[in-house]
Amino acid sequence: MAVSPGDAEHLAAQVADEFGAAEQTVMGLVRDLLTPGLSRPGWARARTAASGLLRRALRRLVPGLRQRATAAAEQAVAEAHRLGDAAARRELELHQLPPGPDDLTITPTQRLARALTDDFEPVYARILRQPEDVYREVIARASEGVLDGQITRRRAAQRALDDFADRGITGFVDSRGGAWNLHTYVEMAVRTVCGRAAIQAHADRLTAAGHRLVSVSAPGGSCPLCTPWEGKILELAGPAGKHEVQLPHATDPGRTVTVQVAGSLMEARAAGFQHPNCRHSVSLYLPGVSVPPTAPANAHSYDSVQEQRRLERQVRRWKRREQTALDDDARTAARRRIRGYQADLRQLTRETGQRRLPEREQITYAH
Repeated sequence: MAVSPGDAEHLAAQVADEFGAAEQTVMGLVRDLLTPGLSRPGWARARTAASGLLRRALRRLVPGLRQRATAAAEQAVAEAHRLGDAAARRELELHQLPPGPDDLTITPTQRLARALTDDFEPVYARILRQPEDVYREVIARASEGVLDGQITRRRAAQRALDDFADRGITGFVDSRGGAWNLHTYVEMAVRTVCGRAAIQAHADRLTAAGHRLVSVSAPGGSCPLCTPWEGKILELAGPAGKHEVQLPHATDPGRTVTVQVAGSLMEARAAGFQHPNCRHSVSLYLPGVSVPPTAPANAHSYDSVQEQRRLERQVRRWKRREQTALDDDARTAARRRIRGYQADLRQLTRETGQRRLPEREQITYAH
């Protein structure tokens, strides 16, 4: 069986959902603490005095989150390793080939899991600190709106909460300098590690069984990072760059087969292949037997897939705004926008034949 980072996606979602639920709890806490007395004099002073309630609630939230997230992350990475190894075993069994030794080490995968949970520590620090900053910001912006007479306090507070709902808990920067919010950062981190664990276990099993080549799938509609590798042959461990290798025919060892290799799997991944959200898989390539895949004629275009993702983000955005709404008018307006973007999604999927993915429209999905 072929293996791709997407095979472990559900494992990443389970971990990220812990943080997504925590983020939604935080948003609810901020909203509920700001709501009392919003239209009465002295609101800003009273709400500022109540900030300690938020601080104590956050301190109660984080220890439980840390415990659940650590256990979920370790389990996810171990399961990703098992999935990758099992996929390679099934491939070898399909071709009636021996699976290699049973005692392959999982130490590299365990190191990945430890590094991942260590990376969560700045996340907990942001959860403890940033909501208080947002809470004070909402009070300040609402008070300024009343003082300059341009906007009601409720409207100013709602705008500030909308901004918080749109961006979530932020401040996370990846190795390339990209900025993320909490849920997206966690999910991308876990997807990356789980994908690496699955791919590594698959490669380790094939290598241990005496095989060195894999072929890349060609689903079509790919991003610019992955398109150059579609349908290509890669070495599990070998030199970078295009080259030829002479190998025995898989079913007739007396014959030699010349295979055109596009590079190594490590090289391709360093160039962006099999990034988080990538659906490209690699599978065992047997010289003289396997045929590299080609993209189907009816593959969805990259642009249409990206348009679906944009609409899904808008649905999630307005669902978060609905959650932080201070009154029925704001909730009704948010629901109207949700229905509008969902209608656009229905039309797009009807026209293109793409499958609608309701889970990507849920408020806890990474945004």
